[in-house]
Amino acid sequence: MIRSLNARLVARLAAVPALTISLAACGSFNLPSLSSNPEPPPQADLGGGPEMPATIRADEIVGRWGLASFQNPADRARTEAAARGQCKQPYVIGAGQSGGVVMHLADQATPQELRLKGSPSGKNYIGPAGPTPGEQDREIVSFDGRVLITRFIDKDAAVRYGNMVYVRCAPRA
Repeated sequence: MIRSLNARLVARLAAVPALTISLAACGSFNLPSLSSNPEPPPQADLGGGPEMPATIRADEIVGRWGLASFQNPADRARTEAAARGQCKQPYVIGAGQSGGVVMHLADQATPQELRLKGSPSGKNYIGPAGPTPGEQDREIVSFDGRVLITRFIDKDAAVRYGNMVYVRCAPRA
């Protein structure tokens, strides 16, 4: 179940045509976010002013990652294990030429350089230059150096992709 979901996400995010596994429904298809508050970001995060630096540096997330997603917070631990299994075919987050990271935006076939952006509320985001949070941004829900969990700001992308789980792959031997 989770593996076919992972394959679909990798195919969409990385535009790998060979991956055509269909999305399988997981047990219960609840759409709650990690928090029980589905409201939009607080007014302080609606930005418009100059970008604030993030508390996470780009070089901290550059590397090879196993990728999976979940909708139901109860599936988080199982999804992290599934993401670890994806390290055979890792999602690579590259270093950008302007100090950002190279990743895919939702539904985009070509990766591009994105910025790590902070907000007055202390939340961090990954996305193109512009207001924080922007529609194409993803919020960094949690990051401990080994596991990165993000959620798209765009409601449609958030429903389709859920909470994205990146688990750092071990260095190549």
